[in-house]
Amino acid sequence: MRAKVHGATVTQVNLNYVGSLTLDPVIMESLDLLVNEKVHVLNMNNGARLETYLIAGERGSGVVGLNGAAARLAHPGDKVLVVAYAWMTDQEARSHKARVAIVDENNRIEEIREDQEATVFRKS
Repeated sequence: MRAKVHGATVTQVNLNYVGSLTLDPVIMESLDLLVNEKVHVLNMNNGARLETYLIAGERGSGVVGLNGAAARLAHPGDKVLVVAYAWMTDQEARSHKARVAIVDENNRIEEIREDQEATVFRKS
């Protein structure tokens, strides 16, 4: 995991859009997420998991919108996690700290955390 938006509220669904997840650029920039970057969306209300790509919504709007086929997997008001991943060398992964944005019910950032670096478990 490279970055995560934790506890975002779906604000819109649009079945007739070509596809993707619309996200407020304020959130994207805070986590260094890019337009067209692949993400997983995990719906905390119904357990649905999907992968899609990001598009930027209106700045400061708090938008979290599922589009295209993904729109069938959520309803406005559902709580979701948005997770981005990255390929890393073993050495990079051992010191990597993911950035996590904790958002409120209006998708405004309350806090940004850097998660603990990876713990390596070894058999004795």
